[in-house]
Amino acid sequence: MRPVAAEEIESLAIGAWILGTGGGGSPYLALLNMRQAYRQGVVCQLMDASELADDDLVAVVSNMGAPLVGQERLTDPKTMALAVTMMEEYLGRKFRALMSLEIGGGNSIQPFMGAAVLGLPVIDGDCMGRAFPEAQMTSFAIHDLRMYPLTLADVRDNAVVVARAASWKWMERISRKACVEVGSVASTCKAPRTGKEIKECAILGSTTKAIGIGRAVQAARRAHHDPIDAVLEVADGIKIFAGKIHDIARRTTEGFLRGTATIEGLDDFRGHTFRLAFQNEFAVGWLDGEPRVMTPDLICVLDTVAGDAIGTETLRYGQRVTVVALPAPPILLTPKGIETAHRHRRGRHQHRRGAARGGPRRGGGEDAHHPGRHHRHHPRPRRARDPGARRPRSAGGDDRHHPLHQRGGAAA
Repeated sequence: MRPVAAEEIESLAIGAWILGTGGGGSPYLALLNMRQAYRQGVVCQLMDASELADDDLVAVVSNMGAPLVGQERLTDPKTMALAVTMMEEYLGRKFRALMSLEIGGGNSIQPFMGAAVLGLPVIDGDCMGRAFPEAQMTSFAIHDLRMYPLTLADVRDNAVVVARAASWKWMERISRKACVEVGSVASTCKAPRTGKEIKECAILGSTTKAIGIGRAVQAARRAHHDPIDAVLEVADGIKIFAGKIHDIARRTTEGFLRGTATIEGLDDFRGHTFRLAFQNEFAVGWLDGEPRVMTPDLICVLDTVAGDAIGTETLRYGQRVTVVALPAPPILLTPKGIETAHRHRRGRHQHRRGAARGGPRRGGGEDAHHPGRHHRHHPRPRRARDPGARRPRSAGGDDRHHPLHQRGGAAA
């Protein structure tokens, strides 16, 4: 266990925002909370998972909701700590440490916010190695660990305990509904994990990795080097595209931020177009209509000059951006990992599969490829052309005595 310096929190915010692949929420407001805590004398501790006893309990925490809403409805350390203490009261046991659900974006700092209030250490790891839009897309789900209970708290002092769920997907659906009802942003404590489960099933070292990426960007800026190159080198990434944001279509619905963004190429990519589809996080990218990159690999959109990540909620027309791809954690590349990461493409999000064949439609939004929006499955019968044609009567001739034309037993 070691203390985490204030400068490392700054680096964590930069690196985790990049690993967030557009989601996880902007780390800026969480960073402001941590700056204030450190000015008040708080120093958080980072704990290696190997220091856990097998029967220790770890609180896995995150903010849940739409990133765009998180910019307006602020959470604070006390709300995150409340979700943790609710879980302790429900279990009748104390936690040994906190850990982030996802290392991406502001959720990487949420356990530090809770730890600053509760005086607990933070585990160096998470269960995604990035950010994902749905809570069941985790290494714990891949290992078939139990998904309940879950606690949820918001700034209005609403509190919810989900005592049981039939599956990971049901836990996501139930907790997402509760989150939407309290305003599409809330602090959550997921199912508690034992030290043994953390050591065997978590994605370890991701906090240190995020700090390292942030430091590389900061060092490049100080040396007036290209921060994009620094990210590619330290994170073993590849450059996919560079250009200017040309078009954005997005909306907040059912606790998610969904939409598409189009980038017009500049410099070496002039004359080409890159299009992204996202659900909180960037999910797939098409180069000139052909699939180029998709989850579970990390699709990161960075400011071309500063190297800062740009979230799905902060995309703006005219921004100069560079799209890079970073490798996914190995567990997400297993057959079950890929299945888990791609579950959100099924069902009501089936449009993404169709989109991958030719790219999303212009300004398509989330249901652009749903047939009901563009054509009818069964065409309506054509009306009679002759305006004087009479409606055919029922077999009995006069249809005035048909039940639909009767009121209170009296004939029309």
